[in-house]
Amino acid sequence: MRWTQKLSETIKHSIRSWLNVIPASPYAIQINETMDFEMAAIRNKIWYSADANKIEQMCQQMPEYADKYKFWSSRSTPGMEMRKIHTGLPALIVRTLNSIIVSGMEDFEFPNTKQEQLWEEIKKDNKFRKKFEKSLKETLAVGDGAYKISVDTELSQYPILEWYSGERIEIILNRGRLKEIVFKKAYMRGSQQYVLNEHYGYGYIIPRLYKGETEVPLTALEETANMQPVTFDNSVILAVPLQIYESSQFEGRGGSIFDGKLDSFDAFDECWSQWMDALRAGRAKTYIPDCLLPRDPESGAIIRPNPFDNRYFAAEGDLREGQKNVINTDQPEIPYDSYTAAYCTALDICLQGIISPSTLGIDVKKLDNADAQREKEKTTLYTRNAIIDALQETLPELVNVAINAYHILHNESLEDVEVNVKFKEYANPSFESQVETVVKARQGGIMSIEQSVEELYGDSLDEHCKNEEIERLKQEQGLADLEEPGVNLSAGDFSMNVGDENGSTGREKNISDGQKGISGSSASSK
Repeated sequence: MRWTQKLSETIKHSIRSWLNVIPASPYAIQINETMDFEMAAIRNKIWYSADANKIEQMCQQMPEYADKYKFWSSRSTPGMEMRKIHTGLPALIVRTLNSIIVSGMEDFEFPNTKQEQLWEEIKKDNKFRKKFEKSLKETLAVGDGAYKISVDTELSQYPILEWYSGERIEIILNRGRLKEIVFKKAYMRGSQQYVLNEHYGYGYIIPRLYKGETEVPLTALEETANMQPVTFDNSVILAVPLQIYESSQFEGRGGSIFDGKLDSFDAFDECWSQWMDALRAGRAKTYIPDCLLPRDPESGAIIRPNPFDNRYFAAEGDLREGQKNVINTDQPEIPYDSYTAAYCTALDICLQGIISPSTLGIDVKKLDNADAQREKEKTTLYTRNAIIDALQETLPELVNVAINAYHILHNESLEDVEVNVKFKEYANPSFESQVETVVKARQGGIMSIEQSVEELYGDSLDEHCKNEEIERLKQEQGLADLEEPGVNLSAGDFSMNVGDENGSTGREKNISDGQKGISGSSASSK
């Protein structure tokens, strides 16, 4: 019996040993950041510039490990140079999205007429429309930026709105909330650079001037000699940051629309460049016998071939009588279908999650089926909605700060500014696809006429026009509202009391069973 118990204990002990979990040894993965936000913003801005020379110079100087093998970072073997072509796709995306947003933005709505009039004067003085377009483009490309609201009575009686791109500002947060924005401006004196840092916080503006890493007096430069710290109401900060997306790499900073897409843009440029290089290399080649080579009519010297416009190769010829000296032309075959497929695939990867090809004016009918095209068209709408949500949060704040800056300038009391920023309904480039979707929903019985009209026209029609359209559709489809037939509640001298407005039946007492004047009744038979 004892050996049985001992065996049981041994088994239990063994089972316990099997279930022991040895924790993993701590292991750290070290990743070296190659750039800060400022450098990343400059990189994105160069891609947005659409300048092939700048892009190539930047990429060949980048310290990133993977970049040395990218298309724009690679260097051609001497004697085998290849023309590098930039498609300009990043800039095209930004400009198109900017046009969609700006064209759909309506005038600001104010419940207060005086505030509306004051903002109109500030907007006109600062040429706000043009400045807003620039700020939106740079925010999409760089990631973020900020408006600086300042006062200079020598230039204007209204607050001055200045836009600073993300690489020229520093955002300081306190527990995720805005504490201070530092605006940076460089001044060159010979080979020496001075940088002015203007610290904009709640209730204060503090200018500081730096020469390299050392702070120097503001009087060191003529442009900053008259600057002094300024204090005002600590409930106001005369700076408004703008960002559409959040950066996944830099906390508190905005994310560029190019994030995660630069490698795709690089591959897309390589695809297009190789295609064009193949076209140039695939030009017809002419083989001319020596005796028939083109010569200069004046000197008689052979005209040397040019690989671009005068392409020929010298072949052996025979000047003997009766010999045939034939000029042969060779046309290499270019794999057009392969290049087209690679181009379309690379383009699709570049645009995924950002914008639809049809929005850019790219014909995708031959590339996708109808369902895929409709789904891609939604991408533009999603991106537009994200941008509008950010603007509807930032622009009212900017208007509020600008108006209160005017009050601070004139020693007036601050006030709450209510403003509504409205945008028109986005006009889908494929109205036919919308109609097809609505028709299917109507046929399936899951959408009313009212909702179908709303989906198709949105804000492009006012409520009166939409109501007229609804009534017209109902009449055409035989769904017009008809009045219910009336019910005769009386018969001869007998009437039915259905009650008054208060719900009382008003039932009368001692109602006679007989009906007078009706044929066949007991009264008339007597």
